Amino acid sequence: MPSFLKLMQNMSRGCRRSGSMKWLHNNRSAVLLAPALLFLLLVLYSLTMSFVESIRGVDGWTFDYYQGLFQERRLYASFGYSLTITLISTLLSIAIGWGIVRSFHTFIENSPGKWLVWIPMLFPHFVWGYFVLLLLGQSGLISSALFGLGWIEERDQFPVFVQDRNGIGIITTYLWKEIPFVILMLLPVYAQLPKQYGEVIQVLGGSKRHIFKTIEWPWVKPVLLEVALILTAFIFTAYEVPALLGVQYPQMTAELAYDWFYGVSWDERSYAFALLFIAAAVMGFIALISFMILNRQRWLISKSQHSR
Repeated sequence: MPSFLKLMQNMSRGCRRSGSMKWLHNNRSAVLLAPALLFLLLVLYSLTMSFVESIRGVDGWTFDYYQGLFQERRLYASFGYSLTITLISTLLSIAIGWGIVRSFHTFIENSPGKWLVWIPMLFPHFVWGYFVLLLLGQSGLISSALFGLGWIEERDQFPVFVQDRNGIGIITTYLWKEIPFVILMLLPVYAQLPKQYGEVIQVLGGSKRHIFKTIEWPWVKPVLLEVALILTAFIFTAYEVPALLGVQYPQMTAELAYDWFYGVSWDERSYAFALLFIAAAVMGFIALISFMILNRQRWLISKSQHSR
């Protein structure tokens, strides 16, 4: 009798397991998309609440905060500063990372120590920002070493690379972090690049410029656009590195929104919500347009692969 009960229990577990596996197989797409959908719902909820808080006034709903936001001189200085830092960091990261991949992708792919390239990605941006502060600050390691060697008489003679108005320390931090990311995104692209097409062009008398224009650029452009979008969205809205290595004026937009949110005036908190909502809406619109372009580019590449 106990053996029969045990057999029935095993059969019941097997049926439940089989039913669960069948349900997972039939709803595999929904299960895989669930985390992304949950994240999307959280983002939409955050945007909705930000917009609601940005139009909520003492006497009811109002758009006065949006009008007042564009009358703030700090906003224009912050926007220009953020855009400059973002464009310089993004373009330099892509240019350097792309140059490294183009020149050494075969060596990196075949090297057993290629994981060393991605060590900077293991640490948060704040950690690298603090490392830049310790390394390049006027009381940092380099200035102390130069002072100890007698190359400078005082530590304050060392050039200001961090907490400066030009954002050199901020840009340096982003370069150390984002160049490995660019390499990570581009290495698979160059590993799958159809090299036989380039050989055909060379046989027909084409130059390296023709190979780049005909083969390499159409293959790499969608990924470069995607990487540029990711870096732009992240750097433009980042807070921790500018807060650590930046100055009080001008500020990055995230710093300005933080100061307004925790300011003494209730109106400034509404300005913070309005600023964040506008930034998210603009980034979302750019992401949508880029997504449409990327889909078309990938469709063309996929079509060319199937036609071979």
